[in-house]
Amino acid sequence: MKYYIIAGEASGDLHGANLIKALKNMDNNAVVQCWGGDLMQAAGGKLVKHYRDLAFMGLVEVLFNLTTIVKNIRFCKKDIKAFAPDVLICIDYPGFNLRIAKWAKQENLKVIYFIAPQVWAWKENRVPAMRASIDKLLCILPFEQKYFKDRWDWEVDYVGHPLMEVIAAQQNLAHPLPQFKDEPMIALLPGSRKQEIEKKLPIMLSVAIHFPGHHFVVAQAPGLDDDWFASLIPHQPNVHVVKASTYALLQYSQAALVTSGTATLETALLGVPEVVCYKGNSITLALAKRFVKIKFIALVNLIMEKEVVKELIQENLNTDNLVDELTKLLEDPTTQKNIQADYLALKNKLYSGEKASEVAADIILQTLQHK
Repeated sequence: MKYYIIAGEASGDLHGANLIKALKNMDNNAVVQCWGGDLMQAAGGKLVKHYRDLAFMGLVEVLFNLTTIVKNIRFCKKDIKAFAPDVLICIDYPGFNLRIAKWAKQENLKVIYFIAPQVWAWKENRVPAMRASIDKLLCILPFEQKYFKDRWDWEVDYVGHPLMEVIAAQQNLAHPLPQFKDEPMIALLPGSRKQEIEKKLPIMLSVAIHFPGHHFVVAQAPGLDDDWFASLIPHQPNVHVVKASTYALLQYSQAALVTSGTATLETALLGVPEVVCYKGNSITLALAKRFVKIKFIALVNLIMEKEVVKELIQENLNTDNLVDELTKLLEDPTTQKNIQADYLALKNKLYSGEKASEVAADIILQTLQHK
């Protein structure tokens, strides 16, 4: 069968790659055309558009790039028509994907959504349109299935969290970072979008001078320009950069400063104490505060329904607060013990006994067989 898959971010590329592998294992005739990144391409998808050309974050940023976004939507529709897939698979990235899903349904295409948009946090008004345009909604957070059933009387599928299989695979491999052997490290994960990196990385790096006995190692996301990224890194003896080695870095780190997003969950599942960092456009944040219904921004805290990891947001993301929180993670035994206990409970909540990508692929194939 022919599959058209759209992912618009680095995390979507990761989960899309595992989904492509699972589909190809179950369907010997699978042909995949996709929007995503290097991982989806390496898994066997024909890459049409890279996510680095799609990453616009926040209301203000979207408005400034509206012309590009409209062009991408038009191009996507044209490319889907030309490819004529048996199914459109959308991975997260709701601002773009929900528009394409609505159009695809009008074109009588089968639409499956893998990694449900987080409408339980904000934009609940999207749900009626989602129900009208999505044939199968696949959820990855344990509370989402109940939310859609109780709140909207919509039967959706919970497949488990795809990060569980990713983390398990990484922990079975050796990832040496010989340049930092036996030396204490703090991981800095500033994200994959230029906008968020420029706002947060300088603040995250400002703490390095206060911990001269630790190496502060920044994870550079794939697809970012080396020269541009290097221009943000100060010339300090304990500040370094590694590229395409995020999991290796985390496995060898004593603690981490992590920008909000999927990375907060990855860090927790690898057992690394962390501080979650967020700083965005002030107008976007002011609007979000009026509509967002959740208490936390970190996935770890949302899933556990309490503050497991400290969140430093907007003006609270500053050098003094980062130093205080990082000191607790490194030196306070009670803080360390509580975090590890909560991390274990988190893993137990997310573990479903099967690989999420394989469960999702099986549901997709069953859905196509009964169309």
